[in-house]
Amino acid sequence: MNLKTRKRLSLLILILGLPAYIIVAVTLVNWMDARWGRQPIWVELLVYVILGIIWIVPLKRVFTGIGREE
Repeated sequence: MNLKTRKRLSLLILILGLPAYIIVAVTLVNWMDARWGRQPIWVELLVYVILGIIWIVPLKRVFTGIGREE
């Protein structure tokens, strides 16, 4: 995949995909709240951190080298 295509794809991911992923993460924490009751703040923080790391792993190749010149 050339750099121009990766730049466009990364922009699309950040504009559309990231907000959708945030909605999914918040929905998951709300589901946990409804299912098991309110969790301690460190558990919720841990869930958000893990989900924040997980979303980037498959997309790492797309974002690598985006800031470089062509």
